[in-house]
Amino acid sequence: MRALLCKRLGPPDLLAIETIASPDPRSKEIVIRVKAAGLNFFDTLIISGKYQYRPEVPFSPGAELSGTVVKLGRDVEGFSLGDRVMAFTGWGALREEVAVKAAKAIALPDDVGHEAAAVMQVTYGTALHALHDRALLRAGETLVVLGGAGGTGQAAIELGKLLGAAVIAVAASDEKLEFCRSVGADQVINSTRENVKERIKELAHGRGADVIFDPVGGDLSEAAFRSIAWGGRHLVIGFASGEIPRLALNLPLLKGASITGVFWGEHVERDPDRHRANMERLINWLRNKRIRPHIDHSCRLEEAHLALMAIVKREIKGKAIVVIP
Repeated sequence: MRALLCKRLGPPDLLAIETIASPDPRSKEIVIRVKAAGLNFFDTLIISGKYQYRPEVPFSPGAELSGTVVKLGRDVEGFSLGDRVMAFTGWGALREEVAVKAAKAIALPDDVGHEAAAVMQVTYGTALHALHDRALLRAGETLVVLGGAGGTGQAAIELGKLLGAAVIAVAASDEKLEFCRSVGADQVINSTRENVKERIKELAHGRGADVIFDPVGGDLSEAAFRSIAWGGRHLVIGFASGEIPRLALNLPLLKGASITGVFWGEHVERDPDRHRANMERLINWLRNKRIRPHIDHSCRLEEAHLALMAIVKREIKGKAIVVIP
């Protein structure tokens, strides 16, 4: 089978397609013939050795996939050959066949397409866990989404609206802000030419943000946090800016506010039952068209390194996907 391999840590242009042996499932594993795999910003960090996960080389990047079951290991329950499934793998999805623990696979209804299923797990899973499980976002609250045009940003805008919040999206260009509006943002802020702190306060009628969804980090984190409402919750999702902020701890003290970490990949491992419940909730919303994953770029396995480079350059709005015929 073909696989996109990271044999040396570095940028996406070091990745290479090679032919390797198809996997055989171990006990309680299934092998999935990959139909589609979603790409995420943290894939670019993993192949550079800059993420919390540090797989040994060679490995395939790609954290989420959908496809059909083609092999069953011993003691597998609940799945049959030919079943349509999706799975979160952490890495390893960018190859034609992938062995995963059956417990990590989730059955797909026939009316859910492989492409939508492949791109919704990480971004919508992260956003739902962050907003519902960690921030306890309530209807009527004000949600600020930093990096609103990115994959998790788009998901947070949509889910924030579904959960009843007023959503303010922050992004770095008018084109990206127009995209944020198209997926449901009530108000937008251009971070390159507006005072983010003052504009959030203004748009939140002087009260400030109840919840800040922050996958960006850097200077933008402190600017946003200084706008937080009393009792607000700042969700630390990631650091797409490349800089980890060093927030002065007197700021949360003075606002009675919380800084809340969101490590969705670890949550999947530690609380699989809640993860499965969240995924089933998202699948139901997808079936009823209450969420609409935005696929900005679709490519073949041979072009995946180019799509990852586009993610590095902030050229993707929503998600990029690799389709494997």
